[in-house]
Amino acid sequence: MPRAIISPSVLASDFGVLTAECKRMIKGGAEWLHMDVMDGHFVPNITMGAPILACVSKGVPGIFMDCHMMVSQPEKWVDDIADAGGKLYCFHIEATSDPISLINSIHERKMKAGVAISPDTPSTAITDEIGEAADMLLVMTVYPGRGGQKFLERCVPKVAELRARFPDKDIEVDGGVGPKTIDQCADAGSNVIVAGTAIFNATEPEQVIALLKQSVDTAQARAASK
Repeated sequence: MPRAIISPSVLASDFGVLTAECKRMIKGGAEWLHMDVMDGHFVPNITMGAPILACVSKGVPGIFMDCHMMVSQPEKWVDDIADAGGKLYCFHIEATSDPISLINSIHERKMKAGVAISPDTPSTAITDEIGEAADMLLVMTVYPGRGGQKFLERCVPKVAELRARFPDKDIEVDGGVGPKTIDQCADAGSNVIVAGTAIFNATEPEQVIALLKQSVDTAQARAASK
């Protein structure tokens, strides 16, 4: 199985000092930074776009921006996000009619391609062809559009179903994940963990990052021993 990666959700940060917040997370042990891009159409909220990502990329050299594109027409933004320094472009399966072409476009811009599913979308929406073409699969454990929501346990079986079909893929969970819910996600097979308030609001975020990573490592060791 792929290794544990913790991707703090910048949506929970203090946007007034965004670059400093990103540096704080990397210093605390985060490898990726999860950047929620919302357009007010696909979800009823607006957050950051390519100009802000470009500033972060410039201010934090070498940052791996895990860009979660909660947008309509995700095909439209591939070039802008690539030019802004995005490293992974994760679009929602519900927002496109041609995911394979979109994955190819993302790869052409030298970014990793992620495919996300919302809580009411079955994991079977990610066909074998789509899953094999993508670099990462994202299971939303809250409804996309805003932070601080309650973790939806009913979404966890989708992680296990995807892990069974795609044993070597990065599988990410996003929404309501923290110390109380990480074990469910890790045991189901997720290796990329997005957490927002649980990390950014912690007195010692580095301890939370370490705890989340340890949970994934422990679950993987348990699975390997079976």
